[in-house]
Amino acid sequence: MRILIIEDEQKAANYLKKGLTENGFSVDIANDGEDGLHLAMTEQYDLIILDVMLPVKGGWAVIQELREAGKEVPVIFLSARDAVHDRVHGLELGADDYLVKPYAFSELLARIRIILRRHPLQQAELLKMADLELDLVRHKARRGGQTLDLTVKEFQLLALMLRRPGEVLSRTTISEQVWGINFDSDTNVVDVAIRRLRKKVDDPFPLKLIHTIRGVGYVIDEAA
Repeated sequence: MRILIIEDEQKAANYLKKGLTENGFSVDIANDGEDGLHLAMTEQYDLIILDVMLPVKGGWAVIQELREAGKEVPVIFLSARDAVHDRVHGLELGADDYLVKPYAFSELLARIRIILRRHPLQQAELLKMADLELDLVRHKARRGGQTLDLTVKEFQLLALMLRRPGEVLSRTTISEQVWGINFDSDTNVVDVAIRRLRKKVDDPFPLKLIHTIRGVGYVIDEAA
């Protein structure tokens, strides 16, 4: 599942991204309201975490323009503004929830999962392909009835590929989504991770799911 964080405090945004990524979400960050609104309008997200006090364009304006444009993506306000009239205003503008800073990450995560379960755009918490299963809530992977012992990064990499089956993912996209590398890197971290993932996911089984597209990247597809 893909989440957009619109937060101007970089340290807070990075902390949030780290926690959500560790729990299997794919996360983008925007550091002001205008950039956040542009991403929300042009990209597909399952949920948005939105601050109220933002540079350029405030959180109230962001959600108002989203709803006026017919965007029904779930929004959680995460703000230091804790007055009752602020919380009520945020909900009346169309937010699905409002959490006051400082907050407990476990509570935020629980609220995110509740919203995603009830929202029509919800994606499955169990990702499947052939006899491969990835349980995003219990953080477990199984193939052919056998439990796969995956590292956190291997789990995130497999989740990213299973959310986009049949789509060739470039090394740049994978390194950005899984490792948060937003610059040109000469390291072969993606190739090494794919090789290790294949040993666990594909090597013991006759049907190979992870494929290399020479010069482009990697794809997971049972028919490739």
